[in-house]
Amino acid sequence: MEVALSDLWLPILIATVCVFFASSIIWMLLPYHKKDIQFLPNEEELTAKVTQMNIKPGLYMFPNCQDPKDYKGDEYKAKWKAGPWGTITVQPGQPSFGMNLFKTFLAYLVITIFVAYITAASTRAGADYLAVFQVAGAAGVLGHCMGGLAGDFFLGKPTRFIITGFIDGVIFALITAGVIASMWPAASSALEGTLIVQ
Repeated sequence: MEVALSDLWLPILIATVCVFFASSIIWMLLPYHKKDIQFLPNEEELTAKVTQMNIKPGLYMFPNCQDPKDYKGDEYKAKWKAGPWGTITVQPGQPSFGMNLFKTFLAYLVITIFVAYITAASTRAGADYLAVFQVAGAAGVLGHCMGGLAGDFFLGKPTRFIITGFIDGVIFALITAGVIASMWPAASSALEGTLIVQ
């Protein structure tokens, strides 16, 4: 019997909550993220300069130029060769920790819904734990690890940050797969549900 996505609402919710708390524990208690984000030697000077420049919120890359034609110019080439280059994200005011947590939870929820959808589309009710875990785990790795990888490379994020983020994604994928596989509908329950609907 096929499994409907609506049959998986409870494992979707539980998996999302588990991943959310795992993410919090990893960032707050485990040591391997502590060196991911470095501190500036003179933060006050940079902050004062950014404030003075009155930079609008957004993502900025430097060196950069307004007209793409200028990329071929000698001045830009000299800047690019001399370095440094990087990206800066400027946000307005004080960040909302609560809103960021809410957005993070929603992101995990959307990924989990797609993991459940892919698993339901390819795995029948009553399948054994390992069969469900393999599909959900692979889909979870795609969702948690691969989505932003190309952007990380292009924006020059440090290799360490990318690797630790990938490790987190694998952990989240395993948690998601474990919850979905352990709560996968049995063939008999799916059949009963079909008979009741008819």
